[in-house]
Amino acid sequence: MGTSGMRASLISREVIADSIEITARGHLFDGMVALSGCDKTIPATVMALLRLDLPSVMLYGGSIQPGRFGDQDVTIQDVFEAVGAHSAGKMSLEDLKRLEQVACPGVGACGGQYTANTMATATELLGISPIGANSIPATDPKKAECARRVDELAVDLLKRGLKPRQIATKQSIENAIASVAMTGGSTNAVLHVLAIAHEAGIALDINDFDRMSARTPLLADLKRGGRFTAVDMHKAGGIPLVAKRLKQAGLLHNDAMTVTGRTIGQEAEDAAETKGQDAVSAPLKATGGLVILKGNLAPEGCVVKVAGHERMDHRGPAPVFNSEDDAFKAERRIKAGDVVVIRYEGPKGAPGMPEMLGVTAALVGEGLGESVALMTDGRFSGATHGLMAGHIARRRQSAGQSRRCVMATS
Repeated sequence: MGTSGMRASLISREVIADSIEITARGHLFDGMVALSGCDKTIPATVMALLRLDLPSVMLYGGSIQPGRFGDQDVTIQDVFEAVGAHSAGKMSLEDLKRLEQVACPGVGACGGQYTANTMATATELLGISPIGANSIPATDPKKAECARRVDELAVDLLKRGLKPRQIATKQSIENAIASVAMTGGSTNAVLHVLAIAHEAGIALDINDFDRMSARTPLLADLKRGGRFTAVDMHKAGGIPLVAKRLKQAGLLHNDAMTVTGRTIGQEAEDAAETKGQDAVSAPLKATGGLVILKGNLAPEGCVVKVAGHERMDHRGPAPVFNSEDDAFKAERRIKAGDVVVIRYEGPKGAPGMPEMLGVTAALVGEGLGESVALMTDGRFSGATHGLMAGHIARRRQSAGQSRRCVMATS
C-alpha cells in the first residue's frame, strides 16, 4: 500500500483464481472447500469455483478484532489517517507510533466494511458461502466449529450434486449487489462482482450497480463512514441480519438457492437480531452507498462511494498529478476546495490500477476530507473516505486515441 507494489494487487486476483483452478484440475478434485482471506482472495476463490463448477463452498477467514486507542475502537484506516494528521502537526510522533502498535491486535482481514468484509457479505448473499459463516471474526472460537460444518457441507454438496453455477444466477448476483449498497461497502465490489458474473456467464454491467443502489437504503452504520466495525456487525446479527433487512424491504430475490440447500429467503427469515443493536438498524440514507456517474471525463462511467458523508457536489480548481506518489509528495500544497486529479494509475497506465488509500487517508488526516474531492483512473481502498470518483477508464479506443491518458483537464 502506498508503493509501486500495489500495482500487483488487482492482478493477483487473476493469479489466485488461476492457481486454484490449476490445482483442482491437476488433482482431479471431485469437490472443494476454498478458504479466502483478505480482499482479492475472496473474489478469486469464487471466480475459480465458478470456472470449475464442482460441488464446492467458500469460507472467509474472518475480520480482525478492532484495536483500542484511548477510549475508541480503531482499525488500520485510523493509522493511515494518522499519518496525515502527524504530517499536519495534529498528532505527535509518539501517539502515531502508539496507534500503529495497537490498531491490528491479531489475525484477520481489515476490520471495517472495507473490501474484504464487503466481499464476504456479498458472497453470503450470492449463496456461495453458507449464511452466517463469513461474519464470524477470525479469532472467535466459533470459527473453527464453523469450518468443520463447512467441511461436512462440502461432502453433502457432492452427494446432492449442487454446483456453483446453479447457485450463481442473475438474481443471486443482484442480492450480492444489494448487500453492498445496504452496508456502504467498498467500490472494489463493482470490479469483483463484474468479474464473478463474467465467470458465471451472467450478463452484468456497471449500470446495474447504480440501479440496485438507487433502490436500496443505506442501513449499516459501519466504518469507513460509520461508527461500527465488522465485529460489531457480527455481534448485532451478522450478515444474516443484512439478508433479513433486504427481505423486509422487499429487495431480496427470496428464491435464490444457497450452498446450504435452502433459499436465501429461508435463511434470511431465521436471522437473529441482538436486542438494542445500532450497527444495522434504521436507514442512514434512502439510497445505497454506491453511485455510478458519467460525464465528459468518464463517458463509460466511474464509481463514487457516498456512504458516510452528505456532500453531493463539488466545484473547484483541479491540480493534476501524474501518479499517486506525486500527489502524496504535494499533499501540503493541496488546498480546501481543490479537485485533486491523479492520472496514469489505471489498468494500463500504472499498470495494474492500484488503490489510492495513501493519498486519501493523508488528506483526511490533514482535515481536508470534507473540503477536497479526488478523481482518478486508479482504484480506492474500501477504507477510502470523502468525495472520491475512481475507476475512470475506457474499455476501447478510437484510431489514434491514447488509452494512457484517460482523464482530460482544462
